[in-house]
Amino acid sequence: MSLKYKELSFKELKKYHDLTGFEYKTTEEFSPVEEVIGQERAVKSIEFGLNIEAPGYNIYITGMSDTGRTSAVREILEKISPEMKTPSDWCYIYNFQDPDCPLAINLPPGKGREFKKDMRELIKLLSTEIPQAFESEDYKKKRAQIAEKYELQKRELISKVEKIAKEKNFQMAKTPLGFTTIPLKKDGQPFNQLEFQKLKDEERKKIETEMDNLQREIAKVLETVNSVDRKYREELNKFNRQLALFVVEHKVERLKKKYKENPLITNYLNEVKLDLVENVEDFLRKEEPEKGIFSKAKISLSSPLSPFIKYDVNVVVDNSHLKGAPVIIETNPTYQNMFGRIEKRTYLGAYITDFTRVKAGSILKANGGYLVVDVEEVLKNPFVWDALKRTLRNKEARIEDIGEEFGFLSVTALRPMPIPLNIKVIMIGKSEIFNLLSVFDTQFKKIFKVRADFDYETKINKENILRCARFICKICKEEKLKHFDKEGISAVIEYSNRLAEDQEKISLQFGKIANILREANYWATKENRPYVTRKYVEKAIEENEYRGSLIKEKIQEMIERSFIYIDVEGKKVGQINGLSIYNYGELTFGKPTRITAQTFMGDKGVINIEREAKLSGKTHDKGVLILSGYLGGKYGINTPFSLSATITFEQSYSYIEGDSASSTELFAILSSLSGLPIDQGIAVTGSVNQKGEIQPIGGVNYKIEGFFEVCRAKGLTGKQGVIIPKSNTKNLMLKKEVIEAVRKEKFHIYPISTIDEGMEILTGVKAGERGKDGKFPKGTVNYLVEDKLLYLMKKQEELRKKFRISKKGTLS
Repeated sequence: MSLKYKELSFKELKKYHDLTGFEYKTTEEFSPVEEVIGQERAVKSIEFGLNIEAPGYNIYITGMSDTGRTSAVREILEKISPEMKTPSDWCYIYNFQDPDCPLAINLPPGKGREFKKDMRELIKLLSTEIPQAFESEDYKKKRAQIAEKYELQKRELISKVEKIAKEKNFQMAKTPLGFTTIPLKKDGQPFNQLEFQKLKDEERKKIETEMDNLQREIAKVLETVNSVDRKYREELNKFNRQLALFVVEHKVERLKKKYKENPLITNYLNEVKLDLVENVEDFLRKEEPEKGIFSKAKISLSSPLSPFIKYDVNVVVDNSHLKGAPVIIETNPTYQNMFGRIEKRTYLGAYITDFTRVKAGSILKANGGYLVVDVEEVLKNPFVWDALKRTLRNKEARIEDIGEEFGFLSVTALRPMPIPLNIKVIMIGKSEIFNLLSVFDTQFKKIFKVRADFDYETKINKENILRCARFICKICKEEKLKHFDKEGISAVIEYSNRLAEDQEKISLQFGKIANILREANYWATKENRPYVTRKYVEKAIEENEYRGSLIKEKIQEMIERSFIYIDVEGKKVGQINGLSIYNYGELTFGKPTRITAQTFMGDKGVINIEREAKLSGKTHDKGVLILSGYLGGKYGINTPFSLSATITFEQSYSYIEGDSASSTELFAILSSLSGLPIDQGIAVTGSVNQKGEIQPIGGVNYKIEGFFEVCRAKGLTGKQGVIIPKSNTKNLMLKKEVIEAVRKEKFHIYPISTIDEGMEILTGVKAGERGKDGKFPKGTVNYLVEDKLLYLMKKQEELRKKFRISKKGTLS
């Protein structure tokens, strides 16, 4: 009996785009696309998240890679950021009350740099004027008057004690340790040590007693002298401070007037003025040539130990160059890059630091604007995720030493003042990470309340085709590529259809499409063509696939050399060619796999050998379990049956996942039960449900092409082909060699909706439907399957009765 089956025409195997009616001849006539193509939902979500000012409305963007997530976000932010207010500059200044806690001040954009310049000019000016004031004749004269005043008092005191000593026949002598007394002889000459020792004990003791009394008198006088010295220094310091205040005050007041709108700066300048006056001596040190590491510090704001560094200003955020809000895209979100750092420098073998070594991170640089980060990079870097949550929750940026925070060795005790934070964080990542964080991190949904999903495909229509052409135009103009003609545009859109695996949709993975544009331009340039045509687009796709197809070719070679067993001719019972997908990085391809089934007496049901060997995934296990449901529902309605069947992927030693081969496995089991051989020239793909309906699968193009390549290598007979789910027909975007073989009737593609349709194609025998009497027509596939199941059941019962075998398989 010869059966005719529905097969697809070569015209149904690919969607062609005829742009002959297009008013443009090449992409150079288009204007570059400005909007984000096909991502209306995502763009709306992003705009909502950016515009709402409520706390916690940061944005998490999900979607496949190459869908232009980062580019789209950048373009949106670049459009809105110039319209926003430019945020303040932020500076750290010395804290005169607590030097370990630098103070943070904010100024209008560009004023931070100006304030730093003003402070440096102030110190530079004072470094000239203060020494000049202290070297003036008036100052020297006044200082000499003060010195003379107290020197006179000191001379009077010392003269008084010298007079007392002389009256008691003693001489006073000045030593490095102060004054000492020397006894005199009657002739007025001082005793030497030997002469003094020769005196009678009584006389010597008398002289020593008088000497002690005189030393006490001298001590009292010297204490008064020291008091006079202190008064001298106090009066001189007071005068020095008055003079310093005279020099400093009007210059500081000028700055206070300039920054009067900022009370923090005016308070700071008051403290600067007081500190300058108190430490005026720092300006009076003479510069000396370098004498090794212990030379005196010069007037400098960069030397690590300079006494003037405390008057410097550390501009950690300088927005003088901005027009609008900042947009920071942090590609390496380490802790220091994100939250800032406190730098150190070595001095005399030790690490030192100060407030000028505090550096801002991306969080602070983006303050008042937007920060874009990749969630995987954030999670990979230690401490970053927790610190980011804490920063967004508290709305303040802290620059801390990470070692100090986590108890590691730290060489600094600086604790810069936190800076108030107003920022929108946009994180880009996978949906799986979003779901995991939503479940396991209780804080996540409180700080990332907006999710923007980027689609990977969109409907194909005239408007979107025009947008694609404008996208090609944009890439060509931005990267100075050759423009594409109509056929070149058509080929790119067809490639987009293939990426989407849908004749009615185009892919939004513009990263991959852009790569093909660049590569097509390379081939057109190599042949010195003015425009990129279909030829070069197809060449780029072929070459791109060829560069990564080594593994694919090795598997093909093993099939051709019969190291991997694949039959493409003849018929066999319980054996069928399934179609598998291989993924190796960027490379995806399909190849046939032999699937075999054995059926025999027993009640074990369908045994998945891959599962028993722990080489099967959960989805594949489910697909195999569905087979038992189908068999029971189809053939166990009137009579119960028992069956043992094994099913396996031959020569497969790696992990198998997915249910796209479940219909193929069922065909092999039905062939084994019915005894009907399966045509080995026809491969099968498609999943099945318990009702016997064939369900769509993924990768249909790769699977068809994989089997076609094997058939072509072994010789096309005109009878070979592939059975696919009917619902996958719109997913076909096959290569031209497959389409040409179908056109010449050398290869066939059969769309099916049910298991019965597939069995008829594979065996050439009618499937048969149950009649009113509840039986299948004799000689049909279903009749033979049911008959075999009944035979196995009866045979098993006969054996049980004969040998009285229990259900557990033990002899009674």
